[in-house]
Amino acid sequence: MHKFIVTATQETEADSAEQAALLMYQQLSKGPAPIYYSVTDEKQVTTDLVLDRVKANEFSGVDHTAAPGNW
Repeated sequence: MHKFIVTATQETEADSAEQAALLMYQQLSKGPAPIYYSVTDEKQVTTDLVLDRVKANEFSGVDHTAAPGNW
């Protein structure tokens, strides 16, 4: 298995970094998960992704830990 750093991105206006983080947390607790992400791999290569919400919801509804390749 490879390791990745996944960062959810959301542009927001705030008075401080802490307030921006709190606003994002508030958004996460009220609505759907963000669809904009940056993913950095072990070689420090970063890819920006925009997820298809329908496909992401289908993926999240399946227990992928049950696949033999994940044991």
